[in-house]
Amino acid sequence: MLFDYPRSAAFGRVLPKSKIYEHAKPGKAVKELFVRQIEQIVWSYKLAPQTVNIDATPSVPEIQVFSVALKDGELGHEVLRCIDQAIPFPIFFELLFDGKVKPVAAFKRQNTSDASKLVVSDYFEGKWYSGETIRSPLPVVFDLEVLYGRLLQPLLPFPARQGENVQAQVERMELVRLVQRELQRCETNLGKEKQFNLKIALNAELRKTKEKLEGLIG
Repeated sequence: MLFDYPRSAAFGRVLPKSKIYEHAKPGKAVKELFVRQIEQIVWSYKLAPQTVNIDATPSVPEIQVFSVALKDGELGHEVLRCIDQAIPFPIFFELLFDGKVKPVAAFKRQNTSDASKLVVSDYFEGKWYSGETIRSPLPVVFDLEVLYGRLLQPLLPFPARQGENVQAQVERMELVRLVQRELQRCETNLGKEKQFNLKIALNAELRKTKEKLEGLIG
């Protein structure tokens, strides 16, 4: 889903890569990805009380929207994480390539034990949309924290459970990814194993892993 951000929130400033380097201090490999994969970064929208008439909260004082023009349609998550670490507000990225748009975001919050540090979740990606796609209006909410969750939820692969807040939902999605990788490992090992008794043990492990995954998704 693509959202129709209001004109009142338009910011429209090019963000130099050097500014990100200055604040996030990436290593050489990540800098090379910036150069190889990114054409330009534009700070497109600033969703704040004065621009969208929605109250801020201590955890979400503003929400930013960055448009990232790509050179070849690919962008490593380590690059997005570097940008997120440089900007102390939640960010929604819109990747641009060949006339198409892809929304991407992570859930970002302050570290509960050190408010000066940020915790950034895994990244969640939408599909590629045509640049002519009709966008959805922003959800009608009363504060930016609720808006943040409502904007993020369409990117999450499975819906929220009853009473589950966005942080808990994101943490469950991250656990789903871990268990999916474990399931893939089990299947690979089972395919390679020749000994019958070890196959039985791997089958049991595979069955338990599938049950765990179904419990997380269901």
